[in-house]
Amino acid sequence: MVRSADRLRRQGDTLYRARDFATAVARYREAVATNSDLAEAWYGLGCSRLAQGAFGDGVDALRRATALRPDSERARCSLAETLFKTGETDQALAEFATAAAGTDPEVRAVALANMAVIAPGCASLDNAGILATRQVWATLAGQDIQPLTPAPAEPGRKLRIGYISAFFGARNWMKFVFGVINAHDRDRFEIHLLSDGDDPCSESGYADHGEDRVWRIKGMPNADLARHIVAAGIDVVVELNGYSDQNRLLLFRHRAARWQISWMGMYGTTGLPETDCVVGDDAVIPPAEEKFCCERVVRVPGSYLAFTVPYAVPDVAPPPCLGSPGLTFGCLASAYKLTDPTIAAYARILHKAPTSRLLLCNRTLKAASNRNALLGRFARHGIDPMRLVLVEGAEHTEFLRMYDRVDIALDTFPYSGGTTTAEALWQGVPVLSFNGDRWAARTSCSILLAAGLEAWVAADEAGFVEAAVGWATDPAFRGRLAALRSGLRARLAGSAACDTAGLCRSLEALYSLAPAAGRVTQI
Repeated sequence: MVRSADRLRRQGDTLYRARDFATAVARYREAVATNSDLAEAWYGLGCSRLAQGAFGDGVDALRRATALRPDSERARCSLAETLFKTGETDQALAEFATAAAGTDPEVRAVALANMAVIAPGCASLDNAGILATRQVWATLAGQDIQPLTPAPAEPGRKLRIGYISAFFGARNWMKFVFGVINAHDRDRFEIHLLSDGDDPCSESGYADHGEDRVWRIKGMPNADLARHIVAAGIDVVVELNGYSDQNRLLLFRHRAARWQISWMGMYGTTGLPETDCVVGDDAVIPPAEEKFCCERVVRVPGSYLAFTVPYAVPDVAPPPCLGSPGLTFGCLASAYKLTDPTIAAYARILHKAPTSRLLLCNRTLKAASNRNALLGRFARHGIDPMRLVLVEGAEHTEFLRMYDRVDIALDTFPYSGGTTTAEALWQGVPVLSFNGDRWAARTSCSILLAAGLEAWVAADEAGFVEAAVGWATDPAFRGRLAALRSGLRARLAGSAACDTAGLCRSLEALYSLAPAAGRVTQI
């Protein structure tokens, strides 16, 4: 029986390597049915379900594998990755930390890299912990990188700005970027777009300027790209990915430009000592928290996430509560933001507002095991599944139409919304948030305050729950909500939340501080 189970497991491994995950799952299940103590088969099953996006099943299988083989660092890493995908971020962090403490240097590197990515979304870490976690990864990942000498300034020519992104072709994410880039004064600045993905295009919001230069850098090693940046005399490099493209973030360790800035995609410190400054605003980072950034913090007026929506989107619909006995709360954030504290707060709202319901929409909800896992997490708080509407993600336009079914969007924490907040507001749906304990927990606040929606930013989590319940149980609120919704898009367009030209001028002033040579010492 043991030999038969191991033979089935080996067949599963072969199928997994061939990326035939469905057949691999069948073999692994046969193996564990034959021998339920075969840790390697549970590990293979968990990895296969992870590859299929069935994270609920993957967690169960990988927990069996680590219970049978507590010393398996790779199984713990896979379990951590799968837990993160479901929103169980603090459990994921603990598993990654256990794997990182092992003896396998390859697993240690992977675990530390993942910990640096997820740190801001982990409630168990404070600001000091986030900084330390990212610095540990940056030190390890950059230990063999030799910095270059950036090209010196050339008096009399335009300042050369290099924006780096893997998402220039993605209209939903570029709503925060192209409003600024399109507004640049081309008489003073030469714009270079260093693209790790699809080219910038009109469909994603880019207004083509003949003098702009697009670099196709996908797959180019950082060392080679750094040399090209020096050779091209780029004065300022502006990194837009943050930890969404972690390897490219390490470009800063090569010191290719005299002025290295992290702007749109960063919700806290980079952890990289070569980052000269990180761009934020008054809402996201108070002065007392600057010590938790290894970079200088530069605050712009209004919101550092000012946005435009230059592409066609659905019209704003009336709030669904006008024809319903209760309010529909909604959250269209990615599943990894549905942390345990977030779900606990949502559950308290549902208990105290008994006629309300909650709509959740994200791509992971396509898989039955993920839906079941999420329902189980709410069930632990006593929430009947009939109070929940689970919808899988869709193409962008159809995704935006989901807001027609939502009265109030609820923010997530400790990793709050950015793109989802902007999109909800533009579709007329107010977003309820609160002033969190870290940068990542205040990005929605940045947009809401810039839009003049102070009433939708609670002081704390208790106020967040109280406000949601108050509106859900107030019969007069529906009329006020309908009026707010119908005028919200125009209100946004005239506010600092959409003042991308003003943000551009602030960033241009920052870029102009680039030192003539070497690294800046004073702002």
